[in-house]
Amino acid sequence: MHNITVYDHKIPALGFGTWKLSGADCVRAVGLALDIGYRHIDTAQVYENESDVGTALQSSGVPRKDIFLTTKIWMDNVRDGDLQKSAEKSLKKLKTDYVDLLLLHWPVHDVPLQEQLAALRAVQKSGQAKLIGVSNYTVAQMREAVEDLSAPIVANQVEYHPFISQKSVLDYARKNGLVLTAYSPLARGKVNDVPLLQELARQYGKNPGQIALRWLMQQDHVAAIPKAASEQHIRDNFNIFDFVLNEAQMQAISDLARPDGRLVNPQWAPQWDKVA
Repeated sequence: MHNITVYDHKIPALGFGTWKLSGADCVRAVGLALDIGYRHIDTAQVYENESDVGTALQSSGVPRKDIFLTTKIWMDNVRDGDLQKSAEKSLKKLKTDYVDLLLLHWPVHDVPLQEQLAALRAVQKSGQAKLIGVSNYTVAQMREAVEDLSAPIVANQVEYHPFISQKSVLDYARKNGLVLTAYSPLARGKVNDVPLLQELARQYGKNPGQIALRWLMQQDHVAAIPKAASEQHIRDNFNIFDFVLNEAQMQAISDLARPDGRLVNPQWAPQWDKVA
């Protein structure tokens, strides 16, 4: 396991995602992930599982200070006042006094970004969020937040896997000391069907998903939050630190990116950055 340091805080590069996990299955999966050694847990208001994640954290036996916890403010809650109230509700569900990272889940255009970020900063200044960031932001939107509004955001959580290039976002993140957190890092299982990843998996005694996650872990300023429900997959996703891909292999995986590689593109998505 390795960490990414931003603003003197350490973010575990490999996290555990909880999208579509709920109820007892979520409690069990998060608890198992913590037992295995994950220390970065990711959730969101819209996942409707913050209470389940909180139960798992509380019963895990792992000290709260050792867990990096992220949640995200949903689009309906970004106005000043609404955001702070929704953050408090999230903390109650999560059964904790603070989150380590609080994100704006998607860009919202009918509320000034300055207002959204000011509300986010208010939560941070209150101590209820140690760090703040965004999700699904383009380079232009990151630039507005960082340069025009001087917001101390530390991360942009975006879809990132071998089928999609995030070079523009990643270049900007690195230049400005931000972390790119990769969601859907296994492309919803599609990485398992790629001959190149299958061949590398045979070479290293791993599976294609482990190869894809290792590719992400070897990229500077990149974190990843794979979601898994079964014990085997949760263990496999964590067991990626005992081998190293060489430069040619890294490039070959990067070359899998294609213009139609994006999987998450809801109607409210921004105009994504063009890729070469």
